[in-house]
Amino acid sequence: MTIIYFLLLLTVIVCIHEFGHLIAAKIFGVYCYEYSFGMGPALVQKRFGETIYSLRAVPIGGFVSLAGEKDGDETYPDVHVPEGRRLTDQKPWKRIIILLAGVTMNFLLAWVLFSLTILSQGQYAVSPKAVIAEVVAGSPAEQAGLLPGDKVLQITREDGSSVKPETYFDMQVFLADAADQPARYRISRNGEELSFEIAAAYDAESDRYLIGIVGSSPEVIQVNALNCWKYGAVEMRSIAGMMLTTIKRLFTGRGLDQLSGPVGIYNVTEQYVSLGFSYYILLMAELSLNVGIFNLLPLPVLDGGQVILTIGEWIAGKPLNEKVRYALMIGCWVILLALMVFVTWNDISRLVFG
Repeated sequence: MTIIYFLLLLTVIVCIHEFGHLIAAKIFGVYCYEYSFGMGPALVQKRFGETIYSLRAVPIGGFVSLAGEKDGDETYPDVHVPEGRRLTDQKPWKRIIILLAGVTMNFLLAWVLFSLTILSQGQYAVSPKAVIAEVVAGSPAEQAGLLPGDKVLQITREDGSSVKPETYFDMQVFLADAADQPARYRISRNGEELSFEIAAAYDAESDRYLIGIVGSSPEVIQVNALNCWKYGAVEMRSIAGMMLTTIKRLFTGRGLDQLSGPVGIYNVTEQYVSLGFSYYILLMAELSLNVGIFNLLPLPVLDGGQVILTIGEWIAGKPLNEKVRYALMIGCWVILLALMVFVTWNDISRLVFG
């Protein structure tokens, strides 16, 4: 059953993304050749209006074919597209909205699923503010001079990266992959700002590096059908912040060994499914959010990169040279394929070697 859950997971996330492009394109009058659920040979096809809706044999992913896109025009060379209804005929701001509609749907799906998951639990634990509630005796924090009641304004690591935490969770996420390295803590104490450099010490009991501070207990909120949407957004923001922090670290070479691809996602799917349906929905929410954020990266083959190219053409007042566009696309695909090989090796290595 895991393979079915895995394929369903990826297909829903991709098809929701493509559905966003479809809806936005239709709003602006762009001719849509086809919207497909799945890939490969078509099993069922039905035309509604000018658009063919397909169910295909390979139940993974999906796509939308728009007039003005190279793939769509090559697949349907005999279809007459009315004047002005190609994607390339649209004003730049319309093209940008169509490009961003896919990630918007991914974010919307994630928000809805996070909210419903929280509703099913009946309560939500709100992370406390970034204020120290307790300092462990004999710890590096006590030796450095931190005191209960100190508010953490900023943490800066040796590599120059920093965070201004709003919650205790923000601090934990930021320090997760570099807890063994010294960091500078900027603290507010009775209206005065102080600075401390603290190196964490290894704690054998928890098998972690700790500086020896404890936050306040989280506030537990009772959730209902009205406020679940608020806390769904709070949870989504927290996880998005964690994902963005991870992406920033990748550009400095940190955390590459933690990346996962399809093999890793399959393994995680198996684990979540074994915990129950609500955990499976939570995984779908997290991956939908992940896909949305990833697609905003400024790479030409992704929506974010296409938006940047469109803005550049808008400013220049003319389309990008086709040879330059082609070279950018090829270069980007080489990078993504290399990344895919790397993360697949990561996944297999973790499974084989632990």
